[in-house]
Order: sequence, then structure tokens, then C-alpha cells
Amino acid sequence: MQALKKHEGLVYPLNRTNVDTDQIIPKQFLKRIERTGFGQFLFYHWRYDDEGFKRQDFSLNDPAYHGASILIAGENFGCGSSREHAPWALLDFGFQVVIAPSFADIFYNNALKNGILPVQMDKEQVDAWLAQAEQSELNLTVDLEAQSITDQSGKKVTFDIPAYHKKKLINGWDDIALTLQHEDKIAAFETKR
Repeated sequence: MQALKKHEGLVYPLNRTNVDTDQIIPKQFLKRIERTGFGQFLFYHWRYDDEGFKRQDFSLNDPAYHGASILIAGENFGCGSSREHAPWALLDFGFQVVIAPSFADIFYNNALKNGILPVQMDKEQVDAWLAQAEQSELNLTVDLEAQSITDQSGKKVTFDIPAYHKKKLINGWDDIALTLQHEDKIAAFETKR
């Protein structure tokens, strides 16, 4: 997992509430055995028509958002089934940070385990950034160490994150990396056994 201390990126505004995991990555694309390659299927039914052509009316297909790495969405982002493929698809597409007024618990934890920073932010602030990103280019700087987000006008907003998850993201530690920190103890136990 890649360490995430500070991230500056272009914002993509997904002005929708209750975006569920099947909308993030539809079930028919869950057949891969690796964690990569899911980005091409992100928001598939919104991005593509029945023939597989890009929809001109879906904003993520707009070249203005090409390279966006921060997604801002409405309330209850990531609801629905427990689908670890959802953060895999977001990350593979290039999103490193997702900001919303609220998240489904399972998505929130899956995002953290896979190196995406989900930031729960006041709805009023989310709505303001959504509106700004829909009107013109918006770049944000997310400082995980300081737990703050600064917009291009210099406005700084703070956010909360559990210390355990913050430490994992800053160091790029997934669950395997945490386990391997105790490799000496594991080896000693195995030797005795």
C-alpha cells in the first residue's frame, strides 16, 4: 500500500447521494482475481451506454476532470453490499481521497484498508466544494498529518480520523505489513512449535 501523507489533486464532483457499491463497480466485473484493472469499470453504467460507448452526459467523461484524484460526493457514499472491489476500482482509476458528508461503515473501513483516505466533512462544506468543482477547476491539498484540507483560495478545513488508521495510511501499512512488523516474534513462535 502506498503511503499517503499529503496529497494535492484535482477534484471530481459526484453530486449524488446514496451511491452504492454496485454503482461504483457493477457485479459483473468482480471476476478478476487481482486487485488491479477495476478502474476501467468504475461507475460503468453511468459512464457507458448499452453498446459500451462513453456517455457524453456523465461528467466523469468530461476531459476537464481527466486526472482527478479527489472525489467529492453526497451523503451515504459506498452504501450497499460489502464489496472491497469498490475501493479497488476507485484507487485503480486514480482516486486517493474521497470526501463526503457520510459513508457506509463497510465502505469506509474497506477504503482505509486499501489506501484510500475517506474524509467525512460537514455537508455545508461538501456542498460548497461540489458547486465550485462543477463550475470551474478545483484543486485541494489534503494534509493527513495535519488533518486538514486547504482549497486554492487558502481556506483550511480540519477533519477527524482515528489515530490507528491515520498511522497506517501515513506509513503505507496494510494488514499484512502490520503483521510483518512482528516477524521476529512469529519466527520465534514457529521455531518453538
